[in-house]
Amino acid sequence: MKKVISVIIAVLVALIFIGTFVFLFLNSRPKPDRYETLTPAVKNISKTTIVTGKIEPRDEVAVKPQISGIITELYKQAGQYVQAGEVIAKLKVIPDMNQLASAESRVRLSRLNCEQAKTDYERQKTLYDKGLISANEYEKVRQTYNQSREEVKVAQEQLELTRDGVSASNASSSNTLVRSTISGIILDIPVKVGNSVILTNTFNEGTTIASVADMGNLIFRGNIDETDVGRLTVGMPMEITIGAMQDVRFAAALEYISPKATATTGGANQFEIKAAVRLPEEVSTEAIRSGYSATAQIVLEEAKQVLAIPEAAIEFSGDSTFVYVEKGGSTPAYERRAVTTGLSDGINIEIRSGLKADENVRGALIVKDTDKN
Repeated sequence: MKKVISVIIAVLVALIFIGTFVFLFLNSRPKPDRYETLTPAVKNISKTTIVTGKIEPRDEVAVKPQISGIITELYKQAGQYVQAGEVIAKLKVIPDMNQLASAESRVRLSRLNCEQAKTDYERQKTLYDKGLISANEYEKVRQTYNQSREEVKVAQEQLELTRDGVSASNASSSNTLVRSTISGIILDIPVKVGNSVILTNTFNEGTTIASVADMGNLIFRGNIDETDVGRLTVGMPMEITIGAMQDVRFAAALEYISPKATATTGGANQFEIKAAVRLPEEVSTEAIRSGYSATAQIVLEEAKQVLAIPEAAIEFSGDSTFVYVEKGGSTPAYERRAVTTGLSDGINIEIRSGLKADENVRGALIVKDTDKN
């Protein structure tokens, strides 16, 4: 009995030893390479570039006063919509002393001239009534008198305008009322009640009362790298994404490419571009803010409905490109074949010749022969 047990134990040990040897032998053998199988597909391939910039109104107008003075009232605030001609602020005039003295002197002189003309007119009228002078002489004197009266009115109005900024005849269009020159949204009112403002003249640009812009007429302004600017043409379509409105896409058309570099980033020259932005119907002008950061996607090249494969399947060798085409049979085998490639979007690449749509090509490596358990 003991002998039988010993034999059984010996057999078991032998089996374990043989099994272990076979297991180690099989696992020590190199595994064949296994690759992903790829099939060409007909796709649209496009090469795009991304440009960062911001959204701005095409025209932003600075509303400035026609006279110098002090702001006494502000009727509008930033964010409100105004019509062209609508009053934004009211001024109190601070007259120039030299101009005021000149206007007062002109009033006094015109009144003296008028009094003298009146005396001459009354004297000549008496003579005319008695038939002592001709009608022609009488009409000349009367015309001179009427002209002197008109000069008094003009001088008085000029004095009122110089002193008060408004006269009785132009109260409705007074220079003391600052009006918007365009219809649009007020972007900024950089002044307050009590601030002194000056009009535009040869020596200064004048004080800005308000900035007004039509937010329905927008442009995208950004900079593009010199490596891409040569591929741009006026009229190219663009897709704009605004950082604050991620769910909305804005269509745009390129309308300006700067002929001169405007900035340098990382040693590369940047060129300014502008594009006309079209607002979708669901977006109101009140929802847009001037200066919103935005990105523009521009399609530089495009190939439609072409045969394409993942670019990772391409082998580049100098100026030539190759793929490994799968052969028939139970064991995977591949044929190295030269192909002519076209446009690439970084993921897929166009195959112009050398490969058929029904042929499979070798893709990424799944199992490498050096992999061992």
